[in-house]
Amino acid sequence: QVRLVESGGGLVQPGGSLRLSCAASGFTFRSAVMSWYRQAPGKERELVATISSTGDSTNYADSVMGRFTISRDNAKSTVYLQMNSLQPEDTAVYYCYAKFIWWGQGTQVTVSS
Repeated sequence: QVRLVESGGGLVQPGGSLRLSCAASGFTFRSAVMSWYRQAPGKERELVATISSTGDSTNYADSVMGRFTISRDNAKSTVYLQMNSLQPEDTAVYYCYAKFIWWGQGTQVTVSS
């Protein structure tokens, strides 16, 4: 059974940081391209960051470039999203996605003072 379980979301003040984790199981994680998406209320789901199967290639949305970092640990079948300098516009449900395989259930990130 394929599973993607996100964790690490929560409430943070503007300028703060959070680290999201996505634990994968049920498929060959080390072969999968992994991404983080987010969806804010009333908006379409958007791609935040992508990392290659080996971790040597990453891509980011312009809106998070320089603030967010995607990484992975293939030994732990886990992908991470380090989010720094968070702003209210980063408030959204963040989803982990294994390309062509599965979506996670999402974790809420709220940036507010």
